Amino acid sequence: MDLVVNALAQNKKAALLIGGAGVAVLGLGLGYKYLREPEKVVGVGVVSQLLIHPLKSGKAVSVALAECQKIGLKFGEMQDRHWLVVTEDGHMVTGRQQPRLVLVSLTCEGGQGRLNGPNMEELSFPIKQPDNPVIDCRVFGADIQGRDCGDEASHWLTRYLGAEKTFRLVHFEPQMRARRPVECAPLFSQHEKSVYADIGGVMLLSEASVKDLSSKLEKEVTVDRFRPNIVISDCEAFDEDSWEEIQIGSVRLQRVMSCGRCIFTTVDPETGIINRKEPLETLKSYRLCQPSEKHIYKSAPLFGQLHTVKKTGIIQVGDVVYKISR
Repeated sequence: MDLVVNALAQNKKAALLIGGAGVAVLGLGLGYKYLREPEKVVGVGVVSQLLIHPLKSGKAVSVALAECQKIGLKFGEMQDRHWLVVTEDGHMVTGRQQPRLVLVSLTCEGGQGRLNGPNMEELSFPIKQPDNPVIDCRVFGADIQGRDCGDEASHWLTRYLGAEKTFRLVHFEPQMRARRPVECAPLFSQHEKSVYADIGGVMLLSEASVKDLSSKLEKEVTVDRFRPNIVISDCEAFDEDSWEEIQIGSVRLQRVMSCGRCIFTTVDPETGIINRKEPLETLKSYRLCQPSEKHIYKSAPLFGQLHTVKKTGIIQVGDVVYKISR
């Protein structure tokens, strides 16, 4: 009889424990449900252009699809801002100092890089030149490396730019130490990396925003002037300012900050001539940051959005852009 009583008591205790555990699990489940609300997905635009700038300050290469990696867009052997013009002592040279750089095209195919520019013969050079020296470079005060692309590329650039100094071309390789955007833009996380881009991440801009700016100018401007990676159509001007998280194809992007604009926007991508005024002056008339953000952007007008890549994958022209909210 005692055995029966003990068995019943044990079973009752087990039942209470199991019941209690069940309630706890249910509670956790409900808590998780309310803590993590399901994502809301809304289509907000369409990808109209994908632009890779293999050479910093060089011509954009328009592609139909691109691999979106953590450090930017890639198509074949072309990677965004992976080639850089430097002085002999390794300091970067951009369109700010040499506006005609915007007319230089660097493309890649079959293991060869190709340089083209106005009134210049095409130069072909091997992308991989492991015996060439690695140069210590400076990009906005930060240290980074680059593999020298050889004397022929150096002579080509020096002839083209026509300055009384020698220029060299360097290429970033995967094993090299990358820059950290957080060093010049504290809103980026410590883990983010960039190569030769001004700050880093993927820059996104809408056609409508460019059209809005053009409506205020004597001479229209094109998207090329602002050097975005992803151009969006089918949305209103500056809608992209409010997209904190977006999905394009299999890629997930997280907005970090607006893109503060500088004197480089006054270089005409068609002529390589810098006017030092427009469209920068007009942008400053209506696209300055809020007073609370002056410590971030100072007096730079905001145009376009910088995103980090939360999930890598393939993006194609024609993909719908989905805004994610919770």
